[in-house]
This record gives sequence, structure tokens and C-alpha cells, in this order.
Amino acid sequence: MKVLLPISYLGPISYFAFILQAEEVHIESKEHFVKQSLRNRCSIYGANGSQTLTIPKERKSSDKTLITDINISNKENWQKSHWQSIVSAYNSSPFFEYYKDELQPFYTTDQSNLFDLNLQLTHKILQFLQEEKELNITEEYQHNFDGTDLRHHKFISPQEKYEQVFSEKHDFTPHLSILDLLFNLGPETTSYLERQTI
Repeated sequence: MKVLLPISYLGPISYFAFILQAEEVHIESKEHFVKQSLRNRCSIYGANGSQTLTIPKERKSSDKTLITDINISNKENWQKSHWQSIVSAYNSSPFFEYYKDELQPFYTTDQSNLFDLNLQLTHKILQFLQEEKELNITEEYQHNFDGTDLRHHKFISPQEKYEQVFSEKHDFTPHLSILDLLFNLGPETTSYLERQTI
């Protein structure tokens, strides 16, 4: 299977299931930015349930701007607030300690370009999963992709339950960022993703 994906900020679990299960992965770099999508937001599972983290972008008409030209707005300290949210959500998870030192630099060093940050984070997650997957970045807009086009996919496939940090307080919450799975399952994350129906 050959897939075409949008770039994502710490993409949802099924996004990474597609990456792991596809023979060939392409990332669209020539589309226009899509508002309110996984391109600059992810969902984590905090004490009060699902919480959305959004990377602010510099104000310009983004629906006419190439995704690779979207600059991050650093007016508010979004990095600090995202990292604090991640720590408070997952500090007590079984594997947070195991990954946090490699993730934290993304929230303490200057970030200016959304696409570059997301791509680096995606590579880091694949490294955690011990997956050597080539991500082919498109060089022109794919009008007719000869594979599975997932640029406007919702990434809400049926999902096998796993133990979450706040399982005792809330029901199982599916379709969260890959971070939720990683911090809860650690090294088992890879085999979990390979088992999911996509």
C-alpha cells in the first residue's frame, strides 16, 4: 500500500498506524494550509479528559499559503504551555520518563517553521518506535495520487483499547495523539500500531 498523508503535529494514533503499515509513505508539502486540522493541533488526555494543543501561526491568509511557508507565531509562549500540558497529563504514565528528555528540546529551542517542526517530531516518534521508515516529501501538488490519498482523512479508525493514565476517572478515549499511546505502552506501541485496522 502506498499512502499520501498531510504533515501533522504529533499526529493521531491511526496516522502512525498508516505510516507503519504502508509500504510507501508520501507527505504532501505542496498543499495550502488547512485550518483546524492535525497540521497544527493534536489531542492529549489530561485529568479533565481530552485536551487540544494548537501551535499558533503567524497571521496571514493561511488558506492561500503553502504548508511549507507557514511560520509559527512565538508571541505567546506556546512551547512552555504545551510542554506543561504534556507533563501534567503524562507525568504519571509508565513510559513518560523514558522519552521526555528527547522530546523536551522541541519545546525549549526556537521553532519558526511549522512543516519543519512537524517533520522533525514525526522522525523522532519513528525513532522511538524503532522504525526506519522513509518519508517521501512531495515535490509538486498531487492532483491524482496513485495510491491511498489521506490528505482529508479524519483518522478515526476503530481502535483497540489500552490502559490510559486517567482510565479510572474517564472512559477510554480513542483517536488521541501518538504521545498518549507511546507514554502508556512504551516499546509495545509498535506492535499495537501494526495490529490496528486501517
